[in-house]
Amino acid sequence: MDDPRTGLAERIAGEVTLSDEPGETLRKWRTDFEVSQTDLARELEVSPSVVSDYESGRRASPGADLVARFVRALLAIDERRGGEHARQFARVLSAGFDSDVVLDLREYSRSVPLAQFYDHIGATEVAAGDRSAISGHTVIDSIRAIAELPSEEFYRLYGQSTNRVLGFTNVTRGESPLVALRVVNPKPNAVLLCGIEESDLWEHAPDLARRDGVSLAVTPLEPETLRARLREFP
Repeated sequence: MDDPRTGLAERIAGEVTLSDEPGETLRKWRTDFEVSQTDLARELEVSPSVVSDYESGRRASPGADLVARFVRALLAIDERRGGEHARQFARVLSAGFDSDVVLDLREYSRSVPLAQFYDHIGATEVAAGDRSAISGHTVIDSIRAIAELPSEEFYRLYGQSTNRVLGFTNVTRGESPLVALRVVNPKPNAVLLCGIEESDLWEHAPDLARRDGVSLAVTPLEPETLRARLREFP
């Protein structure tokens, strides 16, 4: 079986090489992998200022050799830390999605109570669903997903199973995700609206969730904080 990191490495290198702002793209992938400029510089055997200069555009666009070294360095650091970021991105890319649409996708090794998930991220359940356990989660950018994915392709967001939480970021009141899910079958166990409080929620959202037997919850956490919390779960 091919190493999934090979496809991921090619994807990163391609994005950097084809980007109109390669320094910004380098920064994006470095921060997505949670690697500091200092750690990356140490792996590349250069000074942190060199990394900073490339990311800020103060140095000329990186050539193919540097891009290859950059990708290898990111993957090497991640592998020493357990390889979770590479596995996450490989899962998303193998499902056929852009990493800007699916922010996090993970399968758990066991089924866990939904209440435990909500407690871990400080979410508030506003409508109870028919199922009380989950075995994975997917977090997506709602605007990009709704704009780019036809309803018949939403099922691919579920990964291995619909027995999961489907989280939406970039929401204001939750109208679009709840309306979109009305035409999606099968449905996830739970829907999480990220970055809003219960008082911000669209008044009809709980009723729509109950009608479909889907748990609905909100969390004030912004995407990066949410992803950091989810890396520690279950």
